[in-house]
Amino acid sequence: MLTLETLQPVQEALTDAGLDGWLLYDFHGLNPIATGLLELEGMATRRIFVLIPREGAPVAITHAIEQGPWRDWPSEWQKRIYSGWRTLDAHLNELVAGKRLAMEYSPGDAVPYLDRVPAGVLEMVRAAGATVVSSADLVTRFYAVWSEENLASHERAAEKIAAIARDAMRRAGEAAHGDRPLTEYQLQQWILEQFAIQGISTDHGPIVAIGSNAADPHYEPTSDRAAPIRRGDVLLIDLWAREANGVFADQTWMGSIGPPGDRDMKIWTAVRDARDAAIGIVRGRVERSEGIRGGEVDDAARQVITSAGYGEAFIHRTGHSIDPRDLHGSGPHIDNLETREERLLVAGVGFSIEPGIYLAGEVGMRSEVNAYVGDKKVIVTPREYQRDLIIV
Repeated sequence: MLTLETLQPVQEALTDAGLDGWLLYDFHGLNPIATGLLELEGMATRRIFVLIPREGAPVAITHAIEQGPWRDWPSEWQKRIYSGWRTLDAHLNELVAGKRLAMEYSPGDAVPYLDRVPAGVLEMVRAAGATVVSSADLVTRFYAVWSEENLASHERAAEKIAAIARDAMRRAGEAAHGDRPLTEYQLQQWILEQFAIQGISTDHGPIVAIGSNAADPHYEPTSDRAAPIRRGDVLLIDLWAREANGVFADQTWMGSIGPPGDRDMKIWTAVRDARDAAIGIVRGRVERSEGIRGGEVDDAARQVITSAGYGEAFIHRTGHSIDPRDLHGSGPHIDNLETREERLLVAGVGFSIEPGIYLAGEVGMRSEVNAYVGDKKVIVTPREYQRDLIIV
């Protein structure tokens, strides 16, 4: 959140980057980065701009009918009020003319999670005489990084989720060996019940999928569309949750109900080794204080799966940002497939590592852990993550 205390480091970063300011824009919650940094309370249905200058006090441009959300705006900072578009344009022109400003803009839509400002607004700001560059590195440093409290909440959720996943595998195996196998949906609902018992919650899901259903990375069973989990099935469980106001933990576990076939073991080995290659390159670079970009980590995992002969079946990025507010956050992603992620994995950021192989109509496998970049170390959660295919 932008406060009197956090303003100075932001302004120091602007100076280091050779920028005149960071211009935040929002309309109806289109830009979660702006809403997250400002944390306005109350109705906000009109356009807002906030300039964080390299020096001096921030300036907000706000609509006359929506002053309530700005009640906590520091009195030391400036606020300009408009009703009509002509006044808005005049305030904006005076504020940004001749300046080099960062905004939530990604050239060529290289990273959609950063591309939050509409093209028309960019035209408006440029017409006012400003040069606009991407706020990518500022977003990483001041929006996506975790606090110590964030990390602690994530670690607690991760251990709870891991225990629930292992129990879910055992439950599915016991039922499959009896007369009444569980359906994917029944196991999903049991997992949600365990979340409630453990004091964690999720926004939707989890994914519980067998065999060919698991070949759809975003498959989700429903009460009227769910397969029974039987002997011989490969079982994928992808589950994510967090404490109240905590940081999400997101994991995928793989099991086989009964002995797996040779093909399934080959796929599992490739997925696991790709995951471990990603963990390894991040750890090595961080421990040596060498920079590493999200796209490089994706390349390392993808190379393992390609070498195993399944490159065309790895159809998504290796991982996504997890920031303090969002499961799929706005920080650096582990991606050089879907997007061009060139941001550095700086200290304080968290993300998933989840390579997968999907053979349409046959089987899908994914292994997912989370990672947090600390000071010369990388923390992987859960503490005991999956090394071998679980056979139940």
